[in-house]
Amino acid sequence: MSNNAGTCKIIKFEAVKNIDEKLAEFAEDFFEVVTNDYGDDGKEQLVGYMRQEMSEADLLAAAKQANIELPPYQSEVISSNDWLCENVIKFAPVETGDFLIYGVHEKSVDTRGKIGVKVYAATAFGSEHQTTKGCLQAISDINRLAQVVPQKVLDVGTGSGILAIAAAKIWPTAQIVAVDIDNESVLVAAQNATDNDVEKQIRVALSDGYQADLVQQNAPYDVILANILARPLIAMVPDMAATLKKGGYAVISGFIENQTDWVLGEHEKYGLHLKKMYREDGWCAALLEKIR
Repeated sequence: MSNNAGTCKIIKFEAVKNIDEKLAEFAEDFFEVVTNDYGDDGKEQLVGYMRQEMSEADLLAAAKQANIELPPYQSEVISSNDWLCENVIKFAPVETGDFLIYGVHEKSVDTRGKIGVKVYAATAFGSEHQTTKGCLQAISDINRLAQVVPQKVLDVGTGSGILAIAAAKIWPTAQIVAVDIDNESVLVAAQNATDNDVEKQIRVALSDGYQADLVQQNAPYDVILANILARPLIAMVPDMAATLKKGGYAVISGFIENQTDWVLGEHEKYGLHLKKMYREDGWCAALLEKIR
């Protein structure tokens, strides 16, 4: 994991109702850390953290190469012994479904009867995002709907590993495969699994979607979790359908309201039938069941 001491430049993009999907993908690739900050006005602000040795000229050049038109933004420089911890991962505990998600910076937490998930969000931030909340609610619903306890779970695009850890805790006999295309996320997810004492249940690996041998060798799955974005969700529909058991459940998220018909329609073509929708601030998650 990278050293987080020293200075950091923050790029705060103009707050909007819905962040452009291409901009979000670009930001994830370019910045050291990306967060979405949500205001009381219902708008969200994309914030990128980059080290001082990187310049705005680097940002503009990368955007031009990616054919991305950057929206208006403001920049500032912060200095700290650990800018990542002090400025990114200190989020308040998040309660959703059967779970309470909280950061490693919390000295003590009252889980109030919920299943506690402790995370070091680091460069795989996302615990407060509406899509993560929807997925956690869906996992809680699967726990009530499933005729038998899921034994094999796949988390595609695991990020900080929140969903994989939640699955491990709610289903203590399950084995979870958690994969991500980003190596930093793989390292963070593995550390979070250890911090939550579920490392024996979770195997974390680098994978472009479903391509890793680990993913294929453990198929088919009782549950597949995919909290990513609309386009990669649709691109991976055939792989999801091929690796999910008949009667199994899939949780998909990372798309917005006006993409719902498009995303769900493509999944329906492969026998992945909608069971329940979850909506918050324009973001959507869906619980699907494989019916054929």
